Amino acid sequence: MAIQILNSLTMKKEPFIPMEEGKVKMYVCGPTVYNYIHIGNARPPIVYDMVRRYLEYRGYEVFFVSNFTDVDDKIIRAASELGEDVFDVANRFIEAYHQDTCALGVKPADIHPRVTETISDIVEFIEKLEQKGYAYESGGDVYFRTRKFKEYGKLSSQSIDDLQSGSRIEVDSRKEDPLDFVLWKAAKEGEISWESPWGNGRPGWHIECSAMVKKYLGDTIDIHAGGRDLSFPHHENEIAQSEALTDKPMANYWMHNGFINIDNEKMSKSLGNFVLAHDIIRQHSPEVVRFFMLTAHYRSPINFSSELLEGAKNGLDRIKTALRTIKHRLDDCADYGEQDGWLDKVSELRTRFIQEMDDDFNSANGISVLFDAAKEANIYSREKQTSKSVLEAFISLFDELGGVLGLSLHEEAELLDAEVDQLIEKRNQARAARNFQEADDIRDQLKNQGILLEDTPQGVRWKREART
Repeated sequence: MAIQILNSLTMKKEPFIPMEEGKVKMYVCGPTVYNYIHIGNARPPIVYDMVRRYLEYRGYEVFFVSNFTDVDDKIIRAASELGEDVFDVANRFIEAYHQDTCALGVKPADIHPRVTETISDIVEFIEKLEQKGYAYESGGDVYFRTRKFKEYGKLSSQSIDDLQSGSRIEVDSRKEDPLDFVLWKAAKEGEISWESPWGNGRPGWHIECSAMVKKYLGDTIDIHAGGRDLSFPHHENEIAQSEALTDKPMANYWMHNGFINIDNEKMSKSLGNFVLAHDIIRQHSPEVVRFFMLTAHYRSPINFSSELLEGAKNGLDRIKTALRTIKHRLDDCADYGEQDGWLDKVSELRTRFIQEMDDDFNSANGISVLFDAAKEANIYSREKQTSKSVLEAFISLFDELGGVLGLSLHEEAELLDAEVDQLIEKRNQARAARNFQEADDIRDQLKNQGILLEDTPQGVRWKREART
């Protein structure tokens, strides 16, 4: 069977047929880098990293592009409040993004384009839209004539007359139509800007992705993905811009992941339940966070809480324990070859995993197969005589399926006592220098490896966390 994808454009499951056999062009909308990413922002990188890994597992060569919005109203405002340069703010949080997503097991994109490095391409894109009558200048701004694109609203399945303006600036009298959205924004005094045929300014939000997709992947790509909140207006506007220019589909498959709730409430700043990924992965193992994210189907909403994370940790530990037990049995086994169909059982588990993942990348059901593999491995490990070939087949299965999900299921080697003492000394030095962030990071690093610290008047004491 071919991989099936729920295409957000048609809201139907469709067999995945790439434009070029064996190759996939994939674009995922990245973050606006004015702060650390929150836990909701962390879901798309994890989800689409899993999709990318699975496509590669199924034999495709994936060219993966994900952008950074490194100039934007929010970044300019943050730079002003901090008294810093816009580029310094963006660079700092791009680096933070890489650190956080790397900890979560996300592979870097093949290209991470930035808006500030794509200005000439964006200007050229807008000029061509203007030549075709889709764009017009007004007061130094340039707008897209939304109603001229007859298929506007096809992604969000709405009539254009029912849609409200979704641009990042308020509707004003300079627009021909309230639904028109901005392509180029005239510079305000003191703001960062670039020269253009319409005067100094900077790109609107939506145009950047259209220009980057065209530059790095071409007129039409296989998969365009992002969070559900981007479906309208961002992706709707991308389609309008790109297809107005090229007269070709922008993407053949659109994918959107679901939202994250915090303790059964929608995550929002106004509710005060805004949780940064940077903080979560200091408090919990990043691998557990990733595992937790993948225990739900990517399109489903997911509830996030410390209790649910603890449940995910226990589940992941069960799988790791089964693998550890199997590895231990290698020490006292002989090669008895096929035993009561066990190699067939391992093969059947692999086949089931592929069937589940082929069905719209259903990682939740894929993980259920991993739990079944752990159950079967535990049953086999209790046999009086075990076969090397069967044990190695189980180990290979765990490595294979874990790798698809971006998980290393092997237990980490415990830190030696001397290594713990060295890290504690480094923490003491950081605290003496009042570098409390580094000190906290070292404490969290040790905690994630089962080392608990206790600060006492006599110095730091440590112990290994009891393992169940």
